[in-house]
Amino acid sequence: MPIATVNPANGETLKTYDALGAEEIERRLATAESAFRTYRTTAFAERARLLHRAADLLDEDQTDIAQVMTTEMGKPVKQARAEAAKCAKAMRWYADHAEELLADEEPGESYARDSGASRVIVRYRPLGPVLAVMPWNFPLWQVIRFAAPALMAGNVGLLKHASNVPQTALYLEELFRRAGFPDGCFQTLLVGSGAVEDILRDPRVKAATLTGSEPAGRAVAAVAGDEIKKTVLELGGSDPYVVMPSADIDRAAKTAVTARVQNNGQSCIAAKRFIVHTDVFDAFAERFAAGMKALKVGDPLDEETEVGPLSSEQGRSDLEELVDDAVENGATVLCGAERPDGAGWFYAPTVLTDITPEMRIHLEETFGPVATLYRAADLDEAVALANDTPFGLSSNVWTRDETEVDRFVRDLEAGGVYFNGMTASHPAFPFGGIKRSGYGRELSGHGIREFCNITTVWHGA
Repeated sequence: MPIATVNPANGETLKTYDALGAEEIERRLATAESAFRTYRTTAFAERARLLHRAADLLDEDQTDIAQVMTTEMGKPVKQARAEAAKCAKAMRWYADHAEELLADEEPGESYARDSGASRVIVRYRPLGPVLAVMPWNFPLWQVIRFAAPALMAGNVGLLKHASNVPQTALYLEELFRRAGFPDGCFQTLLVGSGAVEDILRDPRVKAATLTGSEPAGRAVAAVAGDEIKKTVLELGGSDPYVVMPSADIDRAAKTAVTARVQNNGQSCIAAKRFIVHTDVFDAFAERFAAGMKALKVGDPLDEETEVGPLSSEQGRSDLEELVDDAVENGATVLCGAERPDGAGWFYAPTVLTDITPEMRIHLEETFGPVATLYRAADLDEAVALANDTPFGLSSNVWTRDETEVDRFVRDLEAGGVYFNGMTASHPAFPFGGIKRSGYGRELSGHGIREFCNITTVWHGA
């Protein structure tokens, strides 16, 4: 895939970039290692000052960088501005809380005495340069939720961003430079996926984090495993959205539309499989399909647009294949299932029902504005359908029954359970999945400690 900005609303190639050569990659790795030697000793107050400055600059740049993101990958421009604002919020949160999250811990005097020590301390120390392999769908947020905690922990970052968002990737390096971070603390590497293995194998790179597809995650994890390096993976998702009879059906259906089509449906944590109790299935299906059909699809730079194009022509083709396979095998189309006329990689918001296990769409992730709708006879079947997926990122449940709440928390196979609302990430809460959705956690104290050397400091009596 070329490193280029291609406007998905019309297919026009706007800018292309040459990949870095071996000599330049070597220079940047050396710069990262050198920067880490000194940056690791800076005080939390200084790191926080720099990160606050970066957040302020991002707020000032919000309108401009939102237009860049929209032009590069097609998200509605209002959502792009919201993404930039969310990033600034997360940067400030880590700037304000990192010292507390990484404070020394003392197991206790009795444990120390039992080990023959006068004192035992657990200290969190930075690892070094961390490679981040990031996707295009949230081109600012995915990077910031790695970079903010990594920099506050004293690490330095190397970003290999998706090849279709090079302008956003370069903006991020420039943002941290303008904020005053020392040279080499955060660098963007404009390279193709073929260069990742050699970079990750370099002994100066201490760990890696990847958000992206399952195949990409397997590849990075295999190399890191061979090199015995720490990784955090956030991969695909096929999140269930369960609606039980006690739910507010109007709210559940309205929220379901947003939960499915946020970011043009191209979100790992977007609700994708809608599992509805038979007692309220018809009422929900009618409202949900009507809401999806009413969405305004069009130019993502138009303030009124709710659903823009998919990020690439290949992405639309992959989505169409899943829908066509389902329809050919008996799925019922409640709305959509077609590409609009005209230029750009658009696809109509779609709702399919009568899904069976033989259909590819039953187990594969739909990355676009396509929802599958299932009927559940009872609580047991709702749980079973929710778990009938190789993924386990997050989940959504609508119920007012506390017994059902306890059951879903106990039995849903996912990294999060969101009741009577839609899944959303927040800097204070851990984020990540299980099964083929990956491992490790981002955000919160759990996220900042992922790339730390957790050191036991033992003092003899």
